[in-house]
Amino acid sequence: MTPEEFKEARRKLGLTQSELGALLDTAPQTIRKWEMADNRSSARSVNPVAARAMHWFLSGFRPPEWPQT
Repeated sequence: MTPEEFKEARRKLGLTQSELGALLDTAPQTIRKWEMADNRSSARSVNPVAARAMHWFLSGFRPPEWPQT
C-alpha cells in the first residue's frame, strides 16, 4: 500500500490520524509519516500490518474500539 493509498483509505473510512492511531496502537505522528510522499525526508514506509488492517477496515470489519460518529 502506498502512502497515498493509505491516506485515501483513512479518509474513506472517515477517520482522523489520531483515531486511526488509536485503532492501530500507534502515535498520530507515525500515521502522518506513513502518509507522507516517499521523497520527504521524514517519510516512513507504511507498516505492512497497518496496511492489512486498513484492508480489513475497508472490507467492513469494525473493532470494538471503532470511534462512534
